[in-house]
Amino acid sequence: MEHEVILTEAARGPVGPYSQAVKAGGMVFVSGQLPIDLSGEMAEGIPAQTRMCLDNIKAILEAAACDMDRVVKCTVYITNMDDFAEMNQAYAAYFPEDPPARACVEVSRLARGANVEIEAIAMV
Repeated sequence: MEHEVILTEAARGPVGPYSQAVKAGGMVFVSGQLPIDLSGEMAEGIPAQTRMCLDNIKAILEAAACDMDRVVKCTVYITNMDDFAEMNQAYAAYFPEDPPARACVEVSRLARGANVEIEAIAMV
């Protein structure tokens, strides 16, 4: 199966040996996005971190000729499930109608000390 690596300067580049996203089989698979802006600064607070992750996903999807309305699945990694309500409120603003399937998993630690990381799968 052919695939296309997606890379855009509109979102923070990978911090390791992986692609921002890969387009294959009519789908776009967006790697987990940390809440880091283009300058390398990390957003502070759960709502801001959630928004930054989703803004990065949005920019990557746009580079793949796709948009947030086409997202069918997200996985949210969060370091403290006590922050779920704050994350959920910020997240909901990005999917006001027909939100995608989602899992939210508490993890002990995320790269760069982030409190939230989000990955997504979208249809082209």
